[in-house]
Amino acid sequence: MTSKQERQTWSSKLTYVMTVAGATVGFGATWRFPYLVGENGGGAYVLLFCIAMIIIGIPMILVENVIGRRLRINSIDAFGDKLHDKHISKWWKILGYMGLLGAFGIMAYYMVLGGWVINYIISLLTGSLDISSPITKDTAKSFYDMSIGDSPLQIALYTFLFVVVNYIILAKGIIGGIERSVKFLMPLLFVFLIGMVIRNVTLPGAMEGIIYYLKPDFDKITPQLFIKVLGQVFFALSLGFGVIITLSSYLSKEEDLIQTAVITGFTNTIIAVLAGFMIFPSLFTFGIAPDSGPTLVFQSLPIVFSHLWAGTFFAIVFFGLLLIAALTTSITIYEVIITALQEKLRMRRGKAIILTLGGIFLLGNIPSVLSDNLLKNVRPFGMSIFDAFDYVSGNILFLLTALGCAVFVGFVLKEQAKKELSPTPDSTFTAVWFNYVKFVVPLIIIVIFISNFLM
Repeated sequence: MTSKQERQTWSSKLTYVMTVAGATVGFGATWRFPYLVGENGGGAYVLLFCIAMIIIGIPMILVENVIGRRLRINSIDAFGDKLHDKHISKWWKILGYMGLLGAFGIMAYYMVLGGWVINYIISLLTGSLDISSPITKDTAKSFYDMSIGDSPLQIALYTFLFVVVNYIILAKGIIGGIERSVKFLMPLLFVFLIGMVIRNVTLPGAMEGIIYYLKPDFDKITPQLFIKVLGQVFFALSLGFGVIITLSSYLSKEEDLIQTAVITGFTNTIIAVLAGFMIFPSLFTFGIAPDSGPTLVFQSLPIVFSHLWAGTFFAIVFFGLLLIAALTTSITIYEVIITALQEKLRMRRGKAIILTLGGIFLLGNIPSVLSDNLLKNVRPFGMSIFDAFDYVSGNILFLLTALGCAVFVGFVLKEQAKKELSPTPDSTFTAVWFNYVKFVVPLIIIVIFISNFLM
């Protein structure tokens, strides 16, 4: 176990908040959130998402903040040590291992999505995807099928390229690599995002899309939809797979956890909502159905860009934005596993990085790439390998880990959790948060978990 005194700290609160924001603003906000909004009634989903961020998102960020900063150690040993001179049962560390397994599961397909995005950027730059004039739905689908579904070697190479970019950043360490890159990438992401929003909301006919996106149809607000939204918040905030625990372990004891959690939740919500503004106005302007599902970004939006002035340029900016968002998330998820290998096995960082990135590429990325072609007959749980990684990590491992974290804070750490959260552990806010996390949050997570198997 690495000495706690050796651990670096973030250079400032701003860099920590930017890093956590980067970790949580990946495909969850820029790809998954918009298509879920389109599938589930527009404004109703957006309203429930904002409510869910307050009900479950921010309280759970604080749970993982407390666990991570308490010992300032990796996401497995964070569940260990002593309380009142008594050792905490080693069985709690199972939560850390589950988080690592979930992190592997999400990276197994997440990096492949990055490969898809690189494929689109290069195809736009070279002209193999020509959107200089309006294209049809069939053209967009044909390109998607040909360049992604039927080109496994090409996607494997682009996925490997994305892995290499991650390696270059991670090799420079938590501060020299992750912090420094996030300081550059997050402002760039915001610039691209704001530019795309301005371009789309000024289109003729954009108001219809804005109304669809922001005006809730209260008839569509159901308990089932709210449970779906609560589940998306876990995905959007990277809860349950050790990211926030790991990042918080590099946080100074003087930092205000409550303030950073609120800022993190607010930032994630803002970026997710802005992502909708750069998509829905243009869909309605050009008569594209908003309920295209997961292919919304890859099949529907190229049609939209083909109708825009300078459409190729804006398409490259858009997919560049997706790639930046994916990168700021992937480096932090990788770091969860890398830090654990370094501190649990006393492994050199370089070796831990190669083992993590190489292992996930061979055992996760390659099977995911091949899941729609050479391995299409391999159907774990009756679904493709790609979808199975998503399902098991997102619907089982993350939720069970998050449930365990809430129980660990409420029933094991108890008073120490309050002291870690705030310099005034007897304050009303701390008491309300603690009891809410102890009794209410576990029930919410259990309901989400059960609903995933019933809906």
